[in-house]
Amino acid sequence: MSRRVAVVLPPWFAHALRTQRGPVLRSAVARGALAAGPLLAASLSAGRPSLGVVAAVAAMLAGVNDRPGSRRASVTRIGVPALAGALGLLAGTCAGQSTGAIVLTLLLSFLALLAGAVSAVGPVASGAATQLLVMSAIGAGMPLPDSGWVRSLAYVAGAGWLLLLRLALPSPGSLTGDFRFDGERRAVAAVYEAVAALLDAAGTADATARRAALTAVLDQAQDALTGPRLRRYAASAAERRLHAQYAAALPLAEAATALAWAGEPVSARASAGPRLLAAAVRGNTPSGPLPAPSRDVPALRALDDALLLAAETFDRGRAVDLPARRRTVRTAARAVLGPGGREYGMRVALCFGAAAGTAQALHRGHLYGSHAHWYWLPVTVVFLVKPDLGPLVSRVLSRVAGTLLGAVVFAALAAVLPRPGGLVVLVAVCGALVPVATRHFAAQTAVVTVLVLALVMVGGEAQASVGRIGETLLACVIVLVVGHLPMPGQRGGAVRARLAAASSAAGAYLAHVLNGAPSADRAVRWTLRREAYRSLAAARSAIALSAAELPTLARHTRGTDEVAVVLERLVDTTTACAVHLDDAGHLTPGHTRRIRGLLDRLDRAGRQVGLPGVPVIEDTVLRGALRQQRPVAPGRMPAAADGEPVAP
Repeated sequence: MSRRVAVVLPPWFAHALRTQRGPVLRSAVARGALAAGPLLAASLSAGRPSLGVVAAVAAMLAGVNDRPGSRRASVTRIGVPALAGALGLLAGTCAGQSTGAIVLTLLLSFLALLAGAVSAVGPVASGAATQLLVMSAIGAGMPLPDSGWVRSLAYVAGAGWLLLLRLALPSPGSLTGDFRFDGERRAVAAVYEAVAALLDAAGTADATARRAALTAVLDQAQDALTGPRLRRYAASAAERRLHAQYAAALPLAEAATALAWAGEPVSARASAGPRLLAAAVRGNTPSGPLPAPSRDVPALRALDDALLLAAETFDRGRAVDLPARRRTVRTAARAVLGPGGREYGMRVALCFGAAAGTAQALHRGHLYGSHAHWYWLPVTVVFLVKPDLGPLVSRVLSRVAGTLLGAVVFAALAAVLPRPGGLVVLVAVCGALVPVATRHFAAQTAVVTVLVLALVMVGGEAQASVGRIGETLLACVIVLVVGHLPMPGQRGGAVRARLAAASSAAGAYLAHVLNGAPSADRAVRWTLRREAYRSLAAARSAIALSAAELPTLARHTRGTDEVAVVLERLVDTTTACAVHLDDAGHLTPGHTRRIRGLLDRLDRAGRQVGLPGVPVIEDTVLRGALRQQRPVAPGRMPAAADGEPVAP
């Protein structure tokens, strides 16, 4: 009998083969087709191809940031990076026209230091830093007949055009109701579906993944609903209704998490109510009668109460204050100046500066080939060096494969397409493919390579596919060498910073539950819980990316996943304690024993991996609060099994 031998790929190679999952909206494909191509055609008709190239590049980069979500959130997600790109284009143009090679390299390196540090703040800041560096290199290395401020205006116009399409066009197959809020409606409905899935998975091995999925959709819904606004409250009745429906999902999520923590299966009747609520959100209809679960234990009673509250909310719908993220200027500054920001900044500065200096040396030494522009090398380095875009080796492999494929495809198409009409059509097709290609970095690289080569040819440069391949390979070498250089301070700063933030959020949540009156101020509790789970998800992502690096880099964060596991179990236990305190007013000995054990385990795990700053939870305060909890009579609430609770 033949045996199958399982092939286990190393993490750094397996990550390069992994594709992202998620919906690709037809509306994003339509916007991509209507953005870069028409802008380029309009500029050619007006006799200003150089401005059309700049506007099309802006629309392409805006298309990369055009992700599923609400229209309100897209203003920040697309608009802020676009403004940063325009600023980078202006700065790069001025620096390229007025400074020499050495001064220009130093200026670009300093800009990269700032941009890399700012990337640690969050996804929007990272996107802004990326466009800032990309456009500063293009502005300095791509001579065009237009002045810097005219280029910047054209860049803003290109990104603004795609943002206008995002805000104004209805999505194909929009859900019932005001199409302006179809993104919010999808996000809120997904929350109720995730609650139902977690209830179905309670007591099974799938509970871990279901709880993590619930955290993800709650984060997405919160981002979709809390975009930039001029007023404190929602202006339209449809939006107020969605806000109220999201707020009504928070106690349901809390009760479902407590049931999953207990590790006992629940009846199918428990998940029927959240699924009916999800259907009501999608159809913009009243909830109708909801099946009531049993009320045997505090978590089931909390679930029943939450369903009653949700039914009332769906019928009336009122203005509510959504849980807001506790982000301040001081928080952002701490991320920029902390170990994660410093490590990001130094790494990006070294790579970007080395690429800019090498490119200018090759250009001034006439070793660059037939084309006169040197921007491709530092631009490629930007997408390779950003640590938040994926593990280093995975990015390098994907970039090489995508560039080779894109260059070969463009060379074949350029030989047969009429000019400039055929190239304009090619740009429009690539713009439509950008939202689809974001599932994998190699596919995205291939599409962007074809699009950029077409734009460069429209701008008057000769076909340069072979040169682009060589520059990409050189960029990969630079990033691989610099990426493995020793850096000042402890490596893995980004992971440690995320773990410290997660520990702080978990401690604030636990302290509020144990020392406060949870029933009196549930909105604060839900806000703290959301921040704790969101911070833990960010830490988990950073740890997963670090683990997928080459062993020489991954070893610096080995063991940090254990700290994240303990923190997640602590937050889950805190949620179960909050639900029980609402019902009984005091904890069981099983709850207090679990919390004490997890605090001890967190301290040990932090010390073993050399993270003395992670266990920032004040043991003295919390342990004092635990001592104040009165024991309850046995049998009031069945304790969970003696093993560990379900780990998220």
